[in-house]
Amino acid sequence: MRRCSAAGAFAAISRKGDESAGAVFVECLHGNGADLYGPHTFDDGRRGFEKLLSGAPYMDVTERIEREASFDRDLWLVTVEDRDGRAFFTADEYE
Repeated sequence: MRRCSAAGAFAAISRKGDESAGAVFVECLHGNGADLYGPHTFDDGRRGFEKLLSGAPYMDVTERIEREASFDRDLWLVTVEDRDGRAFFTADEYE
């Protein structure tokens, strides 16, 4: 969230899960729709994010999050609003 703010974008926690559990998803709202990132484990065991939806209508992202939340009530959702569609992950956090 600090990366977003420093770059002039807005970020907020839209859905709070359990403090010690729950998957973290990131939705990025931009001029071409919305992207959705979900948890990913790299081959070497590191954890990060993978892009699940790209340039999708916001309603598609909302429906996907609701499906995920139906079996993971502890799910967290971070919303990023950036007109350029930046999600603010570093290369080693994203695949």
